[in-house]
Amino acid sequence: MPAWLRTVSAPLLQRHYPVQFDLHPPTTTAQISDFLSKHHLLNGTSAKQARLMLDNTHLTVEHVKDVAPQPARSKIRIPAQWEPMESVLVTWSILYPPLWELHAQIVEAITPVCDVSVLVPAPLWAFAVYLYLCKRGKANLARVRFLHLPTDDIWVRDYGPVVGIDEQGEQAAVYARYLTQPNYPQEHDGAAAALWAAHEEVPACFLNLRTEGGNLWSDGQGTLIMSEQVFRSNPHIDRAELERRLHEVFIYDKLIILPRLRVEETGHIDLLLKLANANTVLITKPADKGLGAWLNGRIVHSTRRLLDAQTSARGEHYTIHELPAAAPYFNWGVYPIWRSYTNALTVNGRVLVPVYGIEEDDEALNTYRRAMPEHEILPIDCKVGINGGGAVHCLTKEIPAVELRM
Repeated sequence: MPAWLRTVSAPLLQRHYPVQFDLHPPTTTAQISDFLSKHHLLNGTSAKQARLMLDNTHLTVEHVKDVAPQPARSKIRIPAQWEPMESVLVTWSILYPPLWELHAQIVEAITPVCDVSVLVPAPLWAFAVYLYLCKRGKANLARVRFLHLPTDDIWVRDYGPVVGIDEQGEQAAVYARYLTQPNYPQEHDGAAAALWAAHEEVPACFLNLRTEGGNLWSDGQGTLIMSEQVFRSNPHIDRAELERRLHEVFIYDKLIILPRLRVEETGHIDLLLKLANANTVLITKPADKGLGAWLNGRIVHSTRRLLDAQTSARGEHYTIHELPAAAPYFNWGVYPIWRSYTNALTVNGRVLVPVYGIEEDDEALNTYRRAMPEHEILPIDCKVGINGGGAVHCLTKEIPAVELRM
């Protein structure tokens, strides 16, 4: 928020929200246990009981050092989400307790089929999150690891590494120039991808663009899809220069650029469409009335027409499934929110689909079942998280498995 508003509202925020922990992170189990008890994160467990549990918890927390990664050896292919995944990154929402349940749902839905790396800004928070997940008793904790990697925000999709497979068949990462928002601290976010790559001993290279992971879909077979937001973020370049820079780091044959939504903060493609497979697309259908139709009806119609006329890099036309358009609203009466069903994650045979506790949820889930019948469709309650502008896809970043060689 702007500095003047932060100054005026500081006493109210400190009384009702745990924002003081941002500047003064807890350094003792007593402080952590007080936090867990105050925000009812352990189902009625007292601070004294929580402290005893924390003191008796044995957990390995990996510290991510501030070192540079090794340079990538070649360009990378970005696998599609329906290809085998090794792990998924999640940045835990430390400072907003109502989001803990959303993150837990995501971890619980992923761990039966894939490992999860939880990023925390301080080691003691890993103990708190571990205890919280233990108390819920739904995650496969053997598949959860904790990385002490300071970040400023939860939207790891946008600042996390774009991990692919290089020409030698090994993992390699790409990190871009992260577009930080005005009046918002995101310096740690911009460094996170390279630090993660160095910690994991994954070679990495820099993409000289201001862009985010939420504005990039890959079908793994030569097609990349972005929205025109990339030109707003990089007003000094044209289409030819964009492709030149992308070709420097990615192996691909065709780039499709689609319109961005209006009156929506990110402009990311994952709020408008999702690839179900190489020739099947899920897209938000145009709203037929109300604010959504007035703001973005024409844009969504235009996107559908463009996709109908497009082919993938392999020359295949797309089969299109339309998802319901939930009515937009303004969080705090100011921040425009689009409840998108395309903001879903595919991981090892499962699809984590955001739902919002509204009547359109059932139609969205049934559409996914028709479009992706070979996958298990799992609803994830995102009605709290969407108030920040994103859902499941924005909160996760998949790491592909290394290709098997015979």
